[in-house]
Amino acid sequence: MSATLTLMRHIHLVSTGGTIEKTYDERAGALSNVRSVVPLMLRRLRLEDTRITTLSLLSKDSLDLTDNDRRRILETVRLLSSSEDCDGVVILHGTDTLCVTGELLHEKLGTPHCPVVLTGAMRPYEMKRSDALQNLNEAIFATAMLPPGVYVAAHGRALRFPGVVKDHARGTFVRREDACG
Repeated sequence: MSATLTLMRHIHLVSTGGTIEKTYDERAGALSNVRSVVPLMLRRLRLEDTRITTLSLLSKDSLDLTDNDRRRILETVRLLSSSEDCDGVVILHGTDTLCVTGELLHEKLGTPHCPVVLTGAMRPYEMKRSDALQNLNEAIFATAMLPPGVYVAAHGRALRFPGVVKDHARGTFVRREDACG
């Protein structure tokens, strides 16, 4: 009889807000970043041999992020990714300025100890036809498949920084040279 050794992966998930976590406020009639929906999303995923530690760092639309907010994200990722038991860091981020944060992390972290994967959504998790759950699942999976570095994972692909941009016409992320217009 042979024994099978199962290794538990440890992923840190850092929430900063963005469209992926926006919820509908019936009183105001608006979508806003009020509370984290990460626990709801994670309950819908089957993550074998994966432990997720969550941290709600910010709850902002990415267009409202300041340089100080980005420094907080950088320092948090630096701390989490340097931990010996960290197999990856996933950052939920608004898509409008995700690439600004990705470029900063790439520049300041160099090559981190583990993959750092940013993701977001074009439609909030709570809306029909949202890409939120798919993108979160892809980002978690990407931490197991990619070498250390800073990436964006969304819509069936993972792209390494630097040189990633949001292609507004296509509603996804692409290499700078592949962007429309």
